[in-house]
Amino acid sequence: MPWTNDPYAHALRTGRGPLYLRRLAPRALRAGELLPLDVERWCAAPDAADTGVLLRCTGPVLDVGCGPGRLVAALAVRGVPVLGVDVSPDAVARTRRLGGAALRRSVFNRLPSEGRWGTALLMDGNVGIGGDPVALLSRLRELARPGGRLLVEAAADDVDERLTVRVEDAHGHHGRPFPWARLGPTALLHTAVATGWTLTGRWTTDNRHFLQLHRPSAGPDDPRLAPQSCPTTIPRRATRP
Repeated sequence: MPWTNDPYAHALRTGRGPLYLRRLAPRALRAGELLPLDVERWCAAPDAADTGVLLRCTGPVLDVGCGPGRLVAALAVRGVPVLGVDVSPDAVARTRRLGGAALRRSVFNRLPSEGRWGTALLMDGNVGIGGDPVALLSRLRELARPGGRLLVEAAADDVDERLTVRVEDAHGHHGRPFPWARLGPTALLHTAVATGWTLTGRWTTDNRHFLQLHRPSAGPDDPRLAPQSCPTTIPRRATRP
């Protein structure tokens, strides 16, 4: 499986890059087949741009593709119910060592508290998960509660790409190819509207672009609108992966 026994796993264990996504298809017409991954930032404490996202989170929060867990840990410290999900065992292990709750699981598999999450996060390029943003945002709409929100980070460039990539380090060591996507703010907004999300905010911090999306509330007789307690199925702090 991608993101597991490859240079990404080693980078998470050390907290250092350089690390890239190599574009395999479609081939680039110019130099730039390597897309940098900001491992050091992911493994550091939340920065100013991250903090702007964290302040907009309403619990319970689901961090999709949580990586090394900086956002999960920060929310947990603030007392916000939060769960990270990631396919990488090293990402899950590191998140748990930071004191966050995390599951090794794909977002497309069954997850706890489906339809009851107050906020879903798609940060650090994770809108590319699965290579099909329509399927991904549709899935997150299923996971969010009526009136819930999705905080998603767009690519810095105004791109709309479907790719085949692989994780690669500076020495050419690499993992298996997998589908990926890159969406800039315009393409992301179009995808959000097409999948039933409503734009309620957008902002830029340190050249990072974010959209705040809301799932429309259900009708007044929908039982899901009843006040929800904190989901009891969120795994609590663990000291081992």
